[in-house]
Amino acid sequence: MAELLKHVYTHEFFEKFTAALQKIVPDFDASSFYKQIFDAEWQHRELKQRMRHITIVLQHHLSLDYIKNVDVLLKAIIQLQKDGIKENSFEYMFLPDFVEYYGLDHYDASILAIEKITQFTSCEFAIRPFLIKHPKKGILQMKKWSQHKHPMVRRLSSEGCRPRLPWAMALPFLKTDPTSILPILEHLKNDTSESVRRSVANNLNDIAKDNPDIVIGLAKEWYRKSKETDWLVKHGCRTLLKQGNAEIMKLFGFGNTQHIKIDELQILTPKVKLGGLLEFTFQLNNTGNSESKLRLEYGLYYQKANGSLSKKVFKISEKIYPEKSITIINRKQSFKIITTRKFHTGLHKLSIIINGNEFEKHNFELVI
Repeated sequence: MAELLKHVYTHEFFEKFTAALQKIVPDFDASSFYKQIFDAEWQHRELKQRMRHITIVLQHHLSLDYIKNVDVLLKAIIQLQKDGIKENSFEYMFLPDFVEYYGLDHYDASILAIEKITQFTSCEFAIRPFLIKHPKKGILQMKKWSQHKHPMVRRLSSEGCRPRLPWAMALPFLKTDPTSILPILEHLKNDTSESVRRSVANNLNDIAKDNPDIVIGLAKEWYRKSKETDWLVKHGCRTLLKQGNAEIMKLFGFGNTQHIKIDELQILTPKVKLGGLLEFTFQLNNTGNSESKLRLEYGLYYQKANGSLSKKVFKISEKIYPEKSITIINRKQSFKIITTRKFHTGLHKLSIIINGNEFEKHNFELVI
């Protein structure tokens, strides 16, 4: 089993951090810091809870002056880099958390700190409370950052204003009206950094969930300009593709399915044991006289606690199927117990989806 991310916070990790900090603050009490970090509740805290706990304990061992404390942390980053700690070290995300937690009433100093810290560890979570409290000047700052020389600052200008960033607080004003984000994305869509372009795609996908027409318009405008932008547009439209949006299907060359048939669909495991596999097979029959570009997916209707069904779409393939061809498709879907999904026994359904068109649903049962 993979090691949980929260376990990066070892005694050895804090020894390296406090050693760097003591070069800036010689009287920093490392012994007391360790004792408060590894308290009685430490083992029960998850990753973000541990980060916030580190933030609070760190404050207890610094001064009462936020501006001075931020200066200490910025100098500590420089020292850590001298000690060989590389950029994008996610375990140091308690540093932007410190700015988020204690710096909301110190806008100018905090924004300057975020600009510097994000070049070492991402500030995509920390910036969001500042955008909510100061939406107008916050977005202006993001636009300014979109032209920064450092790619991690440019990435922050997109990632930080994603309306629905996972594991972060939403930005309701941008979910309602994302138009202020668009100049940022426009500027970054051809960025030299792949991570920046990926962030733009993820921002588009967020916007599509609340304002699909905006993303459809941008997709039509940006598509077929370059290989990199084409990838960005398609990745940014992934939710619209899963929803079977007709305009987006047409944009990417997925046409009608009038000559496509699904034959001999069989659920090989009509009773799936919890922790086991759903197995199914079917024939994809292109009866037409020309090849067809098809996006092939399947929908799983999961049983919910209240007895209703919730659909999730899984991609099988995107490719061209020859004229007058029959293709046999075999697929497996895991029902292994995981932390991100709670399974409920009982009736489930399976459907095949081609170019956004859903075919007949078939039942199977999840059992203990």
